[in-house]
Amino acid sequence: MTQMTQTLTTTPAADDLVVPFHCDRCGALAKVRVVLASGSDLVFCGHHAREYDTKLRDIAVDIIATDGE
Repeated sequence: MTQMTQTLTTTPAADDLVVPFHCDRCGALAKVRVVLASGSDLVFCGHHAREYDTKLRDIAVDIIATDGE
């Protein structure tokens, strides 16, 4: 029987988006990343970021505009 080793993974730094993220609402390329107090995040395309702007500002610790790449 082989043993499995645990691997610790971390979330990339807020300003270090290496891979393209897709909107949590529609799947389009993300333009905005919203970091929540829990440390989790949400990502949105420009359209949905504008649509939810007021609500996101109420719950966000940080809002980061990405270049979509």
